Amino acid sequence: MGRVRTRKPIKLLSLVVVSVTLVILSSNWGSEVIALPPPDDTPEEILRTKIIIEARSPIDGKLLTAAEYIQLQAQIQLAPPPKLDLKIREQIFLLRVRKTLLQFFPFLNF
Repeated sequence: MGRVRTRKPIKLLSLVVVSVTLVILSSNWGSEVIALPPPDDTPEEILRTKIIIEARSPIDGKLLTAAEYIQLQAQIQLAPPPKLDLKIREQIFLLRVRKTLLQFFPFLNF
């Protein structure tokens, strides 16, 4: 009868040790790989020193060379875009006010 009582705690202890070991091993299985960046990724320090020779157009998003970008910026400064009609600007303002009010008072349905 004494052996039966000593086997239960030993079985329980061995089960706990095996379970804890499996949990620890499974939780650390791929963490080293996840923490590292991909090998073909360019380091940020190198990207900061890279001279940018291409740009995107602020109008349509097309790729431009540096010279084309400077030329486009000069054209935009010389001839600014036309302003909206006063009624349209007022409608946009009222829509923005309405959106803000609905964020604070969602139960209002106007």
